[in-house]
Amino acid sequence: MIRFLTPLAAAALALSGPAQAQTPTQGQWAPTKTVRMIVAYPAGGPTDVIARIVAQDLSASLGQQVIVENVAGAAGALGTRQVAKAEPDGHTITFGNNQTHGNNMFMLKDPGYDAVKDFAPLAGAGSFEHVFVVRNTLPAKSINDVIALAKENPGKLNYGSTGIGSGSHLSTELFMAKTGTQMTHVPYRGAAPLVQDLVGGQIDLANSTLPSVIEQIKGGQLRAVAIGSPQRNPKLPDVPTLREQGVNGADANSWTAFFAPAATPKPAIDRLSKEIMASLKKPETIAALDKIGFTIELRGPEAFKPYQVEEIQVWTNVAKQAGIKAGE
Repeated sequence: MIRFLTPLAAAALALSGPAQAQTPTQGQWAPTKTVRMIVAYPAGGPTDVIARIVAQDLSASLGQQVIVENVAGAAGALGTRQVAKAEPDGHTITFGNNQTHGNNMFMLKDPGYDAVKDFAPLAGAGSFEHVFVVRNTLPAKSINDVIALAKENPGKLNYGSTGIGSGSHLSTELFMAKTGTQMTHVPYRGAAPLVQDLVGGQIDLANSTLPSVIEQIKGGQLRAVAIGSPQRNPKLPDVPTLREQGVNGADANSWTAFFAPAATPKPAIDRLSKEIMASLKKPETIAALDKIGFTIELRGPEAFKPYQVEEIQVWTNVAKQAGIKAGE
């Protein structure tokens, strides 16, 4: 169990401000012991940062400590599996994303859980935009330079992702399918080690979530060559979109959400959902997450489940069209 804060996480928590203790309304469910919020990635990545901000608020509003546990491995399936099999009493939840609760269903032969049947959504939190970044020594100033390099030597360029089936993996496969390029995939166990190797020059590029690399882009350690969204991002106004550079149909983002085990009682689901949504509506939380490049798009439990099912189908089709086969 990892309970320390990385510099990025500490900065985000400072921005979120102090949490104020609250007393639950009479008749509401309340936890009777520490609540575990499992993050299926290493500490320091954007998913971990957001989880810690919300966990701090929940510790006050629920009246019990909420701790973040980083259980990384198996493309996010290891920690997610623990939550699926946990006692469904409201004391174990997870902050997952389109990999752990979507793409693993068709990217892994046996993830050890069903992302829809084994979980009850608590709240859809929002999404990460994607940005193509390259190591500073790669002779590419635009996405078309990357395409040219990839076509000159098919398979020579290597791109990193946060794991098999992650948004950064499938969005790059979609990009290659749309551009007729071939690059070699190097999966990592999370954003932090991926960015470390990209800055160090061990890999060539990544179609990374914006919060994972925005500090390195602004600090000149990495070069951004394209935003994978319809519009430019105001935090990187000089970086053109894929569409502006002639690449169409390859936009992508990565969603995130909070979940509990499926059999968790409704009173616990209702209370946890209420407090998570309240945290994500706070101006200080919005400001903290905006600073790291995260877009809040709240969805309650009933609205989130059909969205999740639709997203799984969309990216299942992308994987099939790109000829991606399920891994171990």
